[in-house]
Amino acid sequence: MKFTAFERNLQGTGASRRLRNNGKTPGIVYGAGQEPKNIELDHNALYHAMRKEAFHSSILEMELNGKVEKVLLRDYQKHPYKPLVLHVDFQRIDATTKIHKKVPLHFINEEQSEAVKIDKCIINHAVTELEIECLAEQLPEFLTVDLAKVVKGQTIHVNDLVLDSHIKVRTHGHKNPLIATVVEPVEEVIAAPVAAAEPAKGKKKK
Repeated sequence: MKFTAFERNLQGTGASRRLRNNGKTPGIVYGAGQEPKNIELDHNALYHAMRKEAFHSSILEMELNGKVEKVLLRDYQKHPYKPLVLHVDFQRIDATTKIHKKVPLHFINEEQSEAVKIDKCIINHAVTELEIECLAEQLPEFLTVDLAKVVKGQTIHVNDLVLDSHIKVRTHGHKNPLIATVVEPVEEVIAAPVAAAEPAKGKKKK
């Protein structure tokens, strides 16, 4: 994905407020052995770009002063209740930049599996993203979890994923984290209606 940024000379709270009032978002770009540079972006374009998954998890092309640089979105701040992006941080990357980055999981072929198609199981996704370590230029946009061969009662863990050799999943001390579980359907038992007891007949007085 490609976006355009502009160099920002004025700094401080007041300058940032004026930028936001004019439909701009302040930000910064740093890394790759260069000095950090203050930038500004068109807010509406940025806001719509950030609604796309790829903007958060893939290498971006930032055009700044007529030069295109490869960057990653590293951090951002949003207004607590208004649809506003208040600030963004980007990191420059090159061929030697090694990064840790969370990437989304894409679960595929669930409906083709024996567990779902025949046994009517439900597949619960325990996580929707994983943190990986790799060279920035080798960063995948997402990781694929192929569920075509899962069976009833199976659990899928990190070690079950088929990953490229250059990708390492960071598990933060957990040996083999859970990715998904195949759960058998719960049969709904409908209780038979209880027949109302007949009222007791009163005794006749002599």
